[in-house]
Formats: sequence, structure tokens, C-alpha cells
Amino acid sequence: MASQTYILFSLAADTILIVILLFLWARQRSEWHALLWAVGQLALSLGSASWTVEERSSIHYLVAALSLCGAVAGFVGGTEYFLGNLRRRHLQPLLLGCFLGVIGLYGLWEGHPLRAQWITAAVLGSAMTWSGLRLGLHRNRYRFLGMVLIVRGMFNLANSVGWIPHDYQSWFMYSIAIKTVSMLCLIHAVQEKIRHRYVHTIDSLSNGFLIQDRSGHVQVANERCARLLGHVHADALIGTHVADHRLFASRQDAAAYFRRFEAAQGAYPFIETATITLAGGDQVPLEMIASPYIESGQLYCMVQLFDISERQKKDALLHRAAHHDPVTGLFNRHGLLQELKRCVQLARQAGGDCALFFIDLDRFKRINDTFGHETGDQLLCQFAQRLQGVLPVQAIVARFGSDEFIIVLPCTAVAMARVVGQRILDALAAPFTLPLQALSVSASIGVACHPQHGASADALLRNADIAMYEAKKAGRGHLRFFDDSMTAHAREALTIDAALRSAIAANELQLVYQPIVTSDGRQLRKVEALLRWHSAQLGTVPPDRFIPVAEDSELIVELGHWVLHAACRQLAQWQGEMGELIVSINVSAKQLLDPGFADQVRHALDAHGLPARRLELELTERVLLDDTDRVQVALSRLSALGVSLSLDDFGTGFSSLSYLARFRLDTLKIDRSFVLQIEHNQRGRSLAATIVAMGASLGMEVVAEGVENTAQAAILQAMGCHYLQGYHIARPMAAHALPQALGFPEVTAPD
Repeated sequence: MASQTYILFSLAADTILIVILLFLWARQRSEWHALLWAVGQLALSLGSASWTVEERSSIHYLVAALSLCGAVAGFVGGTEYFLGNLRRRHLQPLLLGCFLGVIGLYGLWEGHPLRAQWITAAVLGSAMTWSGLRLGLHRNRYRFLGMVLIVRGMFNLANSVGWIPHDYQSWFMYSIAIKTVSMLCLIHAVQEKIRHRYVHTIDSLSNGFLIQDRSGHVQVANERCARLLGHVHADALIGTHVADHRLFASRQDAAAYFRRFEAAQGAYPFIETATITLAGGDQVPLEMIASPYIESGQLYCMVQLFDISERQKKDALLHRAAHHDPVTGLFNRHGLLQELKRCVQLARQAGGDCALFFIDLDRFKRINDTFGHETGDQLLCQFAQRLQGVLPVQAIVARFGSDEFIIVLPCTAVAMARVVGQRILDALAAPFTLPLQALSVSASIGVACHPQHGASADALLRNADIAMYEAKKAGRGHLRFFDDSMTAHAREALTIDAALRSAIAANELQLVYQPIVTSDGRQLRKVEALLRWHSAQLGTVPPDRFIPVAEDSELIVELGHWVLHAACRQLAQWQGEMGELIVSINVSAKQLLDPGFADQVRHALDAHGLPARRLELELTERVLLDDTDRVQVALSRLSALGVSLSLDDFGTGFSSLSYLARFRLDTLKIDRSFVLQIEHNQRGRSLAATIVAMGASLGMEVVAEGVENTAQAAILQAMGCHYLQGYHIARPMAAHALPQALGFPEVTAPD
């Protein structure tokens, strides 16, 4: 075969390999090493082709110089870029070196062709050898490529010193073989680097990634996927079945999962969760996001795997925060409603019972205001612990509000609920040990049972709440079960509340006045202002119906303000006509503890030109019980104004003597229950006499309420009681009737 044929065959092989390198560079523009290697091989091929021209000229020498420098620059530059060492700043020195090399070689070819030929082969061989050494030493996976380039370089070096026989056939066979192998290795290196880049990208993902085929076998997997499935390297997954790694319970399940892609019609991705058990027994919750992938006409499944352990922990914390009270650790309102609905549904399905307890701590706000919220929170925690200590294991306990607790007892009928309710009250008997203080707390408890008192969660809550308020009205510290009559009272209270809110604006309120006279001469010294309400909607509403509603709804403060100004206005209108008459008005606990109440009293007196001694404020023992420290401050401010303070219904509450010792009071009113007993009950008479004597000894004026007949009046006068009040003296009357009713019954001695 002619030498030209071998040269053309070699050039054809070079061209094919160069085109492949250029194609790889064109597909991946970041693969500049492929372009540089292609340029180097192209320059080398052009140099080889130039030797087919037998005539030697300056153009031939210039091509030889350019081809050598281009080949060296291409192979060296491509290798350095492949290794990551070639930067933009290196291009200018590299181009300058090529330019100087071309000039030097061209001059050498012109002057010493034989020496230039030897140097060309030596330089090219050295460049090949150096590139092979760089690849072999720095990248283990490209060690074979490095060895091939070293062999190619050594071939060129051997050729430069004449060790290669001048047999064209043998020389070109060796040359074609070496060049083909080296170029194929370069092409493989480019492809391997591209593949490695994608593998590295997949491995760098924080989530696992795998591709499975239709049969369920893993084709591609990253390192993160291997670690999630309990393996050290991703290679251990390739070719295995996904069911072997517990992603699916069986191969049939895996096949069914894959078939969903064919039927989904583009509704991707599929997002599911699975919990796998590793070889060591550890369980890992995974989220799988799967999408289809088609390659060579075959359908594959790409699956991303996310370890959702931390997410589940955060979800659990968020769920707890959303469903549990942060102070006591019990269910909160939201969590309770879910549990209650579930419990009621189970009871309804089974035809069984369940009981709901609505617990309200009495006067808890006073504890918060006095000792601070930290102490209040500690009390709530201890209360929650006591509850759990006396309740069955299946009990559902929740903090429903600030001082409200709910207990749900599944499978509990009325009789057992009564026993549990008493246990709760007994658990509150002992004081709570708190920092710096031991506190005693009572609770009002309302109970509603399924199905007697309600068939739904809302009904049980509503009815237990109504029962709790009935317990609170009974004096706190009580247990009440719901009955239908409570609903009627609650509806009536709602109706009264709605109508009462517009009563002042509609001018439906008025004051009547009941005289309070001296027991000796029956002189009118005081009148008690009593509130009456005639509603356009409800008609005349008795005070014992609307006053408790006003106290519950905070309207009592607004009503008390109206009474204060109306009484002072009427007293000013009587000025001169009724002498130094004193008006007594009742004051509620909420009104007294209002920080601005003393200022309201002063403004009312000033607005009507009244001296403070003409106004008397009546307080009940319940008012004094609510918050002794704040009451002490409020009473001190009122006393400083000069108004009189009266203790109403004395003897019906607790710790009455302690009130007389602690608070500065001017008047003591004996409750009507004592007055009713003084005629026919010696013990009752003795108690009344003791109260009168005690009040007198303390420098207080004593008023007897509920005087119904002459005998009672005479006995009270004989005891030394200062004032009398009751139907025997006079009934409450309108303001205009009072001046005409100045004559009152005389006292006659009792039989």
C-alpha cells in the first residue's frame, strides 16, 4: 500500500476523532478541554498532511512550526484545563509562548531543517509524555489515558532519535494505533468527566435520588440515597430491587406503584411517605417524590427521597403548641375541642356515656393581681397536677381559658360523675404551696353528661358552662349538674342583658327611696336609694332578676354610675325642703374596685353642690371579701372624701368581725333575718342585742333592716338601735312623694 494511502487513512481517522471531540464541546460548552485537545490533534494532523508535499518551501516550514506549536498548546492546555489548572490569566502567556515558538521554529526550519525535524519530534513527544504524566498522577480514573499519552510521547521521542524503522507501513500502523487509542481515551475522558459532573451534582444533593426501571431495579442512585437506605456506597444499590431496601412491602407493591405512571396521564409528581426499618432496627421516615423519565423509549421512575425525621419533630412541636397549653401542659381549647368531638362520637356510636366538667377557679384574677402572673401560673400548674392525681387514666384534661379547666370522662354516667366531682372539690381543700405564700383556692364546677344533657360537643360545653355559673351563684366552691331549668334562667338572663344595655338611653330606670328613721323620735334622717326598672320590652323587672345579670355582664358599673349621679341630683333638688337628709346608695364590688370610682363620687358631689357627709355608700360583706388590699385602698380614698361607709346585711357572711377590725366603717346594718327572730326567739334577740351593743361600742351607728311591725320596732329601740328601716316604717316611694310622708308610726312598747 502506498505511503499516501496510509497517510490519508490516518488523516481520516484523525478527522473522525476530532469531529467527535468538537461535537462533545458543542454539546457542553463548558468542556473547553475537548476543544483544546481537538485543536491540538487538528494541528498535529495538518502537520502530518504537510509532509505529503514533497516540495519544501517557506510555507511548508511555517506550517510545520504552526502545527507543532498548535499541537503542544492544544494538548498541554487541554490537559491543564481538564485538571482545573488553566485559568483566563494563563491565556495571554500561552499565546505569547506559541507566537515566539512559531518564530523560533520557523527560523530553525529555514536554517537547519534536519535539526528542526528532530526538535519537532522531540518537543511533540515531550509534550505528549508530560500530559500523560499529569493525567496519570493526578486523576486515578484517567491513569490509562495517561499511560497511552506517555506511550504516544515515547513513540514520538523514539522517532526523533531514529529508533523507529523507516518502514512507512509499520510506522503508520504504529502511528494510527497509538493515535486512535489516545484519541479514543481523550473522548472517553470528556464523556467520563461529563458523567462524573452529573453524578457529583446528584451526590451533592441533600436528598436521596434514584432511578428505577419498570421491573423495579435501581439503575442510578446517589450517595445520599445509599446512606438513607443503610448502605455505605451507592454502587451497592445499582441493580438491586427497590423492595429489597424496604421502600415497598413487596415486589408486587413496587410494580403497582410503577404502573401508576402509565395511568396518571401527567398528574405528576407522586408524593408519598414511607417508614423504612434499617438493618440495625432504626426507623427512618421518608418522603418520596416520584416523576416519570423516558430514555431510549423506555419508561423509568425518578424518585427523590427526603429524610423527614426533623420535619416530623418540628411538626410534632407545632402540633403540641397548637393543641396544648404552654403553662400546664394540658390540652388547650383547640386540642380539647378535637378530643371532645372524638369522645362524643365514640359515645354516640357505642350508645354509651361521657361526662364533661367545666371548672372555674374562684377569684383567680385577685391572685394574679396581688402576687403576679408567675405565681398565678405556678398555682395553675399545681392545680393541674392535683386534677390529674384524682382523675381516671382515660380522663381528658384541658385548660380552656385563663382560670377555666375542662375535664372529659369517657364511659362515665351521672352517678360516677358526682363521685369524681366531689373528689375534685376535696382535692382543693388543702392550700397550695407557692413561693413566699400558701394559698387556698376554691372552684365552681358545672357538669353535663352525654346523652342526658346534650348529644353534641357544643351542647355539653354550653350546658356545663351554664351549670358552672349556677354553682358560682350558689356561693362558689360548689358542684352543680345541668338541668333544663338552668337553660330557661340562662335564656332569661340573655334577654335581660340585651334589654338592660339600652335601659339608660331609653330612660327606663328610676330611683325610689325608702326612709330610714330614728328609733326614738321617728325622725327622717336617711333614705336608701333603690333602683327600679320598667322595660318597654319586658315590663317591670324586679331588682333580684336584673341586678345579678348586671353583675355578671359588667353592666353593674354603668348602672352604679347612673345611680350615683341620679341620687345626688335628687338630693340637690330636695335642698332646704328635706333638711340635712342623707342618701344611701348600694355599691357593687366591681364599682368599688374601679380605680376611678372615688373621683366619680367627688365629681358627682361637686356637680350638684353637695357636701360629702350627705352621701352614704353601702357595702356588702361580699364586696369586702373580694380583694382586701385593694378594698382597703378604695375605702381609704372614699373616707378621705368625707362620705359615710355602711356595712349592709351584717352577720350573713363570713369573718364579719374581721371586717369591723380591718376597715373604717361608719354604719352597721343588721340583716332582716335577725330582725325577724327577735320577737319569739330569745337566741335571735340576744344575737341582735349583741350586734347593737358591738356597733355602739365601736362608735358606729346601727340600722335595723326589715322592721315589719310595732313590736319589732319597740324591741330594737329598747336595745339601743339607732335607726329603723322596713315596711312598718315606710315602703320605698318616688322622690316627689317623700316630702308628704314625713309622719311615721310611733313606737309602742311590746307586750
